[in-house]
Amino acid sequence: MSDNIRLSSVTLNCPEATALAAFYAAITGGEITFSHYTFATILSPGGRIDFQTVKGYVAPSWPDESSAALIHLDFLVDDLAQSEARVLSCGATKFDVQPNSEHCLVFADPVGHPFCLTTIDELS
Repeated sequence: MSDNIRLSSVTLNCPEATALAAFYAAITGGEITFSHYTFATILSPGGRIDFQTVKGYVAPSWPDESSAALIHLDFLVDDLAQSEARVLSCGATKFDVQPNSEHCLVFADPVGHPFCLTTIDELS
């Protein structure tokens, strides 16, 4: 018996799982590997993301310091301008507040989850 704990995926709550899965598959070059109106999964070059349909979904608020439990996804990119154009064409919106726009841009997905495009790779 092993006590090994590994991250399997990140799950985002949303109003429609299949629609949000399609957005993230488009921006990451991933593939939808499971799709049901209540739950969907994509497998992208960077890993797995799951999406769960939640009745009464309310979008998170960013930047809002009172949203202590807020998480966001970071996507490593080679070119911020090209990647920005791609996510905007897929339906993302860019936040007005950009704390580190030289290396990181903050967007909202179509249902309001914040995510970043970044050129900063702490592991390399």
